[in-house]
Amino acid sequence: MFTSLGRYILLLRLSFRKPEKFSVYWAEIMREMVSIGLGSLGIISVISLFIGAVAVIQVAFQLTSPLVPATIAGSISRDSTILEFSPTISALVLAGRVGSSIASQIGTMRVTEQIDALEIMGVNAPGYLISPKIFAGITMVPMLNILSICLGLAGGYIACAASGDIAPADYVLGLRDGFLPITLQASLVKSFTFGFIITSVCAYQGFYTSGGALEVGQSATQGVVWSCIMILFADLIISRVML
Repeated sequence: MFTSLGRYILLLRLSFRKPEKFSVYWAEIMREMVSIGLGSLGIISVISLFIGAVAVIQVAFQLTSPLVPATIAGSISRDSTILEFSPTISALVLAGRVGSSIASQIGTMRVTEQIDALEIMGVNAPGYLISPKIFAGITMVPMLNILSICLGLAGGYIACAASGDIAPADYVLGLRDGFLPITLQASLVKSFTFGFIITSVCAYQGFYTSGGALEVGQSATQGVVWSCIMILFADLIISRVML
């Protein structure tokens, strides 16, 4: 375990060395941002809408006491969406979609000796292959998180309007009532951290792949599993520290 941690830290250090040609790295960063950001819009949008709607329906189901104001559904759904549903569930989905792609892509380059060819030509392979993905991850995952929050709250409104369990006006009033900026700050810190975890862990698994196609698949699986575990652990730590 300590050996793997040392190799992980060394790989990160190599990834953030001064680039040989910045324009090439910048082009790779833009390409990765399009792949991670635009490529994930569809799945994040669908998941966020449904999660927001389900959250409101479940809160409304438990509001059985007439002493509890209906506006509390909006407040609970808002805080749950901002703090947990949007950053964490979106990150777990991205670990499966983006993380497996990163691990399999770099793993395939390793087993086909393309990484060795880059190193022979004097190119810093970790920097060229990994740092653009990390920069794209820590940039696009927070943006996807903000989109997920907005769509989750919109999904809750649609659920209120469609079901009639809670008046949409009460839901909107609950969204505005008692909002604490620290919840949004914690959500953005989480998404930033999750973006770094997904890209760096999966890149590490792919970079040290050895063997053939079977091992590439195993590296992709291990990258997703370890990313999910570290995401949940980081979620716990950030929640405890910031809240």
